[in-house]
Amino acid sequence: MIRELDYAVLDFIQDVLSSPFMDKIMVFLTTLGDHGIIWIIICAILLISPKTRYIGFIALFALLFSLIINDNILKNVIRRDRPFIGLNHINLLIDEPTSFSFPSGHTSSSFAAAFVFGKYFKKPYAILTYVLASLIAFSRIYLYVHFTSDIIAGILMGFICSMLAILLFNHYKTFQERRVLNRKKVSSK
Repeated sequence: MIRELDYAVLDFIQDVLSSPFMDKIMVFLTTLGDHGIIWIIICAILLISPKTRYIGFIALFALLFSLIINDNILKNVIRRDRPFIGLNHINLLIDEPTSFSFPSGHTSSSFAAAFVFGKYFKKPYAILTYVLASLIAFSRIYLYVHFTSDIIAGILMGFICSMLAILLFNHYKTFQERRVLNRKKVSSK
């Protein structure tokens, strides 16, 4: 039943939204998400300033968790085929992905970074990261390389990876603060 619904959504998008103009936009958007490149660039920019360095590191760790958990573990355990497999009438606009479909790696990495940025950025910038992550995720459905359920699972995995990174860095920050406090106590004696 889920698979039928997944294909119904894919076919609806192809029937209603497909056009040469949209094809170009979706290929561009999906390329931004390739290997998390747009998010890595944003993190690199954040690492330059001491004020935003902390956010850049958290987002990089969220991306790393997404790569390990989503792309290297879950995809290979679940081993779901891509939607275009076995369908001769689908002409892909991008190179055929070689990894498995579930959960979407583009979506997981995009939302892992977006959830981190959403927590630490002011509203307009946070909204922009969510919009970009959503567009990248949608491009994967439009391009017929992911099912809708792959995207939903990718969003969930992105959230989990971002929370893991935030918790890790909060724990590290607390540890560092205690260490500094203990040093001050020792030196004041």
